[in-house]
Amino acid sequence: MYIANEKRYDKMIYRRCGKSGLKLSAVSLGLWKNFGHKGYFANMEGMVHTAFDLGITHFDLANNYGNPYNGSAEENFGRILDGMRQYRDELCISTKAGYEMWAGPYGDRNGSRKYLTASLDQSLKRMGLEYVDIFYHHIFDPDTPLEETALALDNAVRQGKALYVGVSNYGSAQTAEISAIFRELHTPFIVNQPSYSMLNRWIENDGLDKYARENGIGLAVFSPLYQGFLTNRYLNGVPEDSRIGKGETWLGEQLNEQMISRLNSLNGIAERRGQTLSQMALSWVLHNPAVTTVLIGASRSSQIIENAACIEKLDFSDEEIAEIEALLR
Repeated sequence: MYIANEKRYDKMIYRRCGKSGLKLSAVSLGLWKNFGHKGYFANMEGMVHTAFDLGITHFDLANNYGNPYNGSAEENFGRILDGMRQYRDELCISTKAGYEMWAGPYGDRNGSRKYLTASLDQSLKRMGLEYVDIFYHHIFDPDTPLEETALALDNAVRQGKALYVGVSNYGSAQTAEISAIFRELHTPFIVNQPSYSMLNRWIENDGLDKYARENGIGLAVFSPLYQGFLTNRYLNGVPEDSRIGKGETWLGEQLNEQMISRLNSLNGIAERRGQTLSQMALSWVLHNPAVTTVLIGASRSSQIIENAACIEKLDFSDEEIAEIEALLR
């Protein structure tokens, strides 16, 4: 039986999600990769235990995580929970629905009430939960009225199947539109989950971070290491066992000589700060006041230990910010 580290809350930072009463660990663990059908269960379990021992309380999933077997990440997480359900009230568990999930018109990519309701029921069953803490619509659906999507999420709360709701991959205009509906319904809409990193700053150009901050919505950021670019993996080229080497990312063509030079320059700044490149990249994301938490992925526990340490150096000098900005232009 797993027994958690008694000192797990001593170092982790917890931030209020928007204007809600919910606090999230500044670093969260995302189960998009390495928790699916092809993974090793003992490794998955070890990573979750390591994260919780470090004070990471937020674990993020989605109905389709675990390809090629959709839902297998939730199933594996449910098995992991079986050995630590005594800590359920110390965990913030989120899941999402919106991408293709099962065959036929009701499991295809959409935001309909039928799809979202059925998907959440399936997710709860896979994880052995009565409710999730946050239920997200995973991707904006232009073919479903936004009122229908909002009502489906609101209904999940009213049924006691979710405590809060969120959206993911919504721009500022889409977020503002659904937020207005949620305000009328008094739905606890507290978070948007966008991609964001040093190399992917669309939320700044779109104004999503500004809107979120001004309207009391937290941002839970995914892909903060830009599919592994912002680690030490590619400073000297492309290893065969890397995500690019195995063809598991669509960003591989961007790793040219100019990009490698930029990554090495960023790594030099990180070294002067006493951080690894990945730690600095995570600290940089958390430096944005709109960001509540940064979602990290991992293939082994040591990566979680390394990256969770980013919270030890969240401040940047004006000179460091200027130097980083010059490299990112």
